[in-house]
Amino acid sequence: MKQLIFLFALLVLGFNLAAKDYTLESPTGKITVKIAVGEKISYEVLLNGKAIIAPSTISMTLDDATSWGIGEKVKKAKTASVSQELKPVVQRKFATIKDEYNQLTLSFKDHSLEVRAYDKGAAYRWVSNKKGDYKVMSEEVNFNFPADHNIWFPEEESFMSHQERVYLRDKLSNVGSDRFCSTGMLVDCGNNVKTYISESGLLDYAGLWLQGSDENANALVGKFPGVVLEEELIRDRDMKPTKYADYIAECSGPRNFPWRVMLITENDADLIQSDLIYQLAPEQLIENTDWIKPGKVAWDWWNANNIYGVDFESGINNQTYKYYIDFASKYGLDYIILDEGWYHLGDVLDVVDDIDIRELVDYGKSKNVDIILWVVWKTLDDKLIEALDQFKAWGVKGIKIDFMQRDDQWMVNFYEKIAKECAKRELLVDFHGAYKPVGLDRAYPNVISYEGVRGLENNKWSELPDPEHNLTLPFIRMVAGPMDYTPGAMINKTKLNFNPVFTEPMSMGTRCHQLGLYVVFESPLQMLADNPSNYYREPECMEFLSAVPSTWDDTKVLEAKVSDYVAIARRSGDTWYVGALTDWDPREMELKLDFLGNGTYTMKVWKDGINADKHAADFAQETVQVTSGSTVKVKMAPGGGWVAIISKK
Repeated sequence: MKQLIFLFALLVLGFNLAAKDYTLESPTGKITVKIAVGEKISYEVLLNGKAIIAPSTISMTLDDATSWGIGEKVKKAKTASVSQELKPVVQRKFATIKDEYNQLTLSFKDHSLEVRAYDKGAAYRWVSNKKGDYKVMSEEVNFNFPADHNIWFPEEESFMSHQERVYLRDKLSNVGSDRFCSTGMLVDCGNNVKTYISESGLLDYAGLWLQGSDENANALVGKFPGVVLEEELIRDRDMKPTKYADYIAECSGPRNFPWRVMLITENDADLIQSDLIYQLAPEQLIENTDWIKPGKVAWDWWNANNIYGVDFESGINNQTYKYYIDFASKYGLDYIILDEGWYHLGDVLDVVDDIDIRELVDYGKSKNVDIILWVVWKTLDDKLIEALDQFKAWGVKGIKIDFMQRDDQWMVNFYEKIAKECAKRELLVDFHGAYKPVGLDRAYPNVISYEGVRGLENNKWSELPDPEHNLTLPFIRMVAGPMDYTPGAMINKTKLNFNPVFTEPMSMGTRCHQLGLYVVFESPLQMLADNPSNYYREPECMEFLSAVPSTWDDTKVLEAKVSDYVAIARRSGDTWYVGALTDWDPREMELKLDFLGNGTYTMKVWKDGINADKHAADFAQETVQVTSGSTVKVKMAPGGGWVAIISKK
């Protein structure tokens, strides 16, 4: 285990077991969680003494007609104070994560309730000590707010979803029981306070969704897909449930249930800097991780393999993919991906005639470039062991597995099965068509990225994502974990000039907006979405894209406002990378470089060109000398961006 643990205190307190109220404070006392045990168990969360979550009841009902949290008596209560350092195998924003919290455990007859208080949030979960088999019929999850707050609501129409949502601005009172969303989602509690709601430690259980309440207009209520009893296969990829059970999970023996997470921040920057979902996740479950290699990937599907300026016909063939490998090698990219088309759909081992995987793997090795294969989840599952063994024999380094589109208990277990079987064969996993991260990447660090985000691919057929959407993602979706948004478009358009084109796609916003996404958006397996032929024509941009890392030692959020703007400085080794983004509003910022060390640094800048408001691909460069006392003026066009590399002189 690559983590250093310093247990500063483990304090067990003897509560009066007749007492019905328990109070837990975070390490500095900023967050307080109150638990009331009466006819029903309820919790309340306060920030600096002010209620953020009003008293909210919680319970879990089993098939033996017992209901945890209803009419219970506490047998034992204890608290623990923990301070430790976590060292992620695959870094996302920090090389070391400080993990400090206080925990209250209330023990009942055959289960317990664990509650944690962090200085920037709170979480609780049920823990079972039961033996034998049992079913969870329902789980009562309530988030009652003291007022009718504004929200960012990723509304859904069905449990069958890629969870690639737009975060709608709405109010709690407008979300009744007939509307629901996937998680995480964000609540604006006023006075700059935000509450992000999600879950962590989702294993062998159904995912958490949220709906409104007809009883309390200021509440959000948990909603779960039932166990799937019947399903229908549509094409090779869409396994659509047609009948759900009236229970949400089948269980056996003692187990932990998922954490219900509330991240509470007093400034928007803390949403970006949070690792709370990771901190609450299950500890690492695989031993050898030396083979896990983050990096950047040349991606074929977004631009439909539409390369040009070559003396062969482009398409799904070895010549085209060798062209991708040559491009990746020239610019130091670690991988190329073979997306849809390399096998005959329906049989993952029936490779098309114009593709020779082993030849491509060998050619890539000669160029220090490895191969990742895209697969449909159902087609892979039909021949799982045989296919993964073949991928390993070919020398492939990972899979991009797609179109799961569900988070019922069976599918959640499928995710873990894939992570485990791929780890046995030293294969990376990038989940697409996926629900949001919930900590599986801590348990299985070979799970290196997730989609579950409306990313750049949608611009092939849609005006979303656009810069407005992009400025919500760091504060909501990215809080959960890495997101495979797939940035890097070299054809860039203003709002007026944009037009969806499937085979030669473009992005909304400026060229430097696309470059800025590589600093702002976190994905240890980061794609370069565009056509290598286009990249070859942009050597100035490739100077940045070839240098920017996909993992980070440190992160500093310099400016941030949800849905409006962000500026982030990230460090890799001794070099800092700074990225800024704006929505459709032009914007100017002054960024202090006080995060730098002593001495003079060279700062190379890529910025929106003077005409970027009319021709979005316009950009300019400059190189200046800076110190920790410098302030940099940043000017961005509508939908614009700004990036810099700062290295020691």
